[in-house]
Amino acid sequence: MVSIVVPVYNAANYIENTIKMVCSQTYKDWELILVDDASSDNSVQVIEDVISSQKKRIRLIKKDANAGAAAARNTGIDACSGRFIAFLDADDVWKEDKLEKQVAFMEKTGAAFAFHSYEFGDENATPTGKIVHAPKTLRYRQALSRTVIFTSTVMFDTEKIDMEIIHMPQVPSEDTATWWRILKSGYEAFGLDENLTIYRRPGKSLSSNKLEAIYRIWFLYRNIAGLSVPESLFYFGGWAVRATLRRL
Repeated sequence: MVSIVVPVYNAANYIENTIKMVCSQTYKDWELILVDDASSDNSVQVIEDVISSQKKRIRLIKKDANAGAAAARNTGIDACSGRFIAFLDADDVWKEDKLEKQVAFMEKTGAAFAFHSYEFGDENATPTGKIVHAPKTLRYRQALSRTVIFTSTVMFDTEKIDMEIIHMPQVPSEDTATWWRILKSGYEAFGLDENLTIYRRPGKSLSSNKLEAIYRIWFLYRNIAGLSVPESLFYFGGWAVRATLRRL
C-alpha cells in the first residue's frame, strides 16, 4: 500500500480536486493522510465534506496550532501504515497513473528512494511545457548543485529505508534538507524520467522569489551540509546555472 501525505494550510481552493485526483489514480492500494496545519480558511470543512462523500481510505488530522509544512508532513509520516510513502502538496497535480508507474519503478529497481520528472504549471496548473527531467540516479554530491528532486514526486520504500530518516527538520527548504541528509547517509535516489506531476507555481509563491531561494540554498550549504564558504560558492555556482536553465 502507498501512504500519501498531504500537508494542508489554507488550501480550500485546491483540496477538493486534490482528493478526487488521488481517488482517480489507476493504482488503488493507497491511503490518503491529510494534515491540516491550523488553516484559517474552510479547508477542514471542504475536506470533511469530500471524505463523507468519497468513503475511501482518507484520514484528516487536525493540528491545534500552525507549525509549518515540515511538522505537518512529520505528523503524516507517523500516521502512515503503507509500505510506500509518497508526498503530495495540496496544490500540485498528479497524472492519473503516477502511483502505478512509480510503484512499478521502485519494485523493478529495488529503490529505497525514488523521484520522477515533473512539469511546471501556471497558477491554474496549466502545463507550461517546461519539464524538469529526472536523472537516472542521484548521489549526495550531485544533489548539492542541482535541486532536481521535487517533493510531490518523491516516494520511499519503508522496507528499505529507516522511517526516522525521512522526517523533515524545521529549517528553510526542509524538503531539500531531508533529501540531502538521506543521500549523505549512503542512500542513492533513483529517477524515473517520466513526467507524472504538474508543479503549480502561483505568481507570489515563495519558490518564485529568487532572493529568498538564494538565501535558502546558501543556508542549506552552510548549516545543513556544513560546507565551507569556498565549497558553498562552488556548489552554488552549479545550482544557479541549473536553476536558471530549469526556469527558462
